[in-house]
Amino acid sequence: MPLTRDVKLAYGVVRRMWTSRRNRSRLQSTDVTGLAPAAGTTRVAVYFADGPVNLYQIRQWYEPLAHLHETFPVAIIVRSPATMLALADESPVPVVYARQVVDLERFVSEQPIALTLYVNQNSRNFQMMRYGRMWHVFVNHGESDKMYMTTNQFKTYDYAFVAGDAARQRLAAKLWDYDLDSRAIPIGRPQADHFAGTLPYTPDDRTVVLYAPTWEGDRAAAAYGSIATHGTALVAALLATGRHRVIYRPHPRSGVVDPEYRAAHESIVKAIRDANASDPAAQHVYDDGPQMGWQLAAADVAITDISAMVYDRLATGRPLLIARPASPEADVDDTGYLGAAEWLLAADAPDIVSHVTRVLDDAGARERLAFWTERHFGDTSPGAATRRFEAAVDRLVVRWEEFAARDEAAGRSQAADRPNDLES
Repeated sequence: MPLTRDVKLAYGVVRRMWTSRRNRSRLQSTDVTGLAPAAGTTRVAVYFADGPVNLYQIRQWYEPLAHLHETFPVAIIVRSPATMLALADESPVPVVYARQVVDLERFVSEQPIALTLYVNQNSRNFQMMRYGRMWHVFVNHGESDKMYMTTNQFKTYDYAFVAGDAARQRLAAKLWDYDLDSRAIPIGRPQADHFAGTLPYTPDDRTVVLYAPTWEGDRAAAAYGSIATHGTALVAALLATGRHRVIYRPHPRSGVVDPEYRAAHESIVKAIRDANASDPAAQHVYDDGPQMGWQLAAADVAITDISAMVYDRLATGRPLLIARPASPEADVDDTGYLGAAEWLLAADAPDIVSHVTRVLDDAGARERLAFWTERHFGDTSPGAATRRFEAAVDRLVVRWEEFAARDEAAGRSQAADRPNDLES
């Protein structure tokens, strides 16, 4: 009913306000000034204006940023108090809390920032992008064939670091008058060079299956999530064999829109808990932790939805199944890898064991996978993507220095570029 909906909306607003005040209060009692870099040191900024629900977008960049920091000092700029509290505990590079625009202006004025990286398309990115004497680079938080990967917003940035040839061709097909040769720089997937971590189970002869579905989406064309249509059946079938170990890694936003989707997710979590209680040696895993990478490297087979997880797994070159969206309205671009992928239909989910066996044993499936891995990421040998990423940064730092030297010779300074009309 309308009244009930209005009450829920009002309650949500009040709750968010209370949470925000509580987080600001916690920050006031926590000394975060020591997390910021010294003035005059930061060459690469990472701008992250989101709240905690989207922390996964920045977390997957932690290891590449930590490695880059050894050569070009990096700092993450945070706008949300809750996000700052999280990054204060876990960021491997300096973090700057700039809740107000005046804080942002102060930091920019103190640092020789050559380029700023953006991991998403948050509208607040524009508050940082008003600075013209630095390069603004979209690095995204994954490679995929979602509509998000061909948005005209790519043109907003000076450059985009993309995965490889597939990404460039995708942009060429969708965007008018976009200069791919100068603005889209292929770097591979540097995160894949850091897919490691402590396993939360003891390896044995079980076949390890990673099920990493996405959320339900906020519109019919983006309804890629499979938890309700595939997930409950496939997880139940794998738990029942005694020969498989399930790692369940759902998208952190799963169920935020659809209560039924949330219920399906919760039923999977319960099924895993019950299976482990019945057989402690099974060591099935419900994984909602901040670390991402070991799951992709450890799994013998991965099952994902249409999301960046497809391509993170593809970067490993190991067997992969993709849950075909049950909704006929979901936008599936099958002109690239998705046109040759190993699909899992909702009707086939109860028979998941045979499909897992097939992709493990089928030589043809392995050959197709190798072809598409190279097409999307280029050279995936250890360290290759990291070298390409850091070479791209180095190229832009050198280019920044050339422009800065030109401005200095002309008697201009970065201070002249500082806007004075930013909204807070």
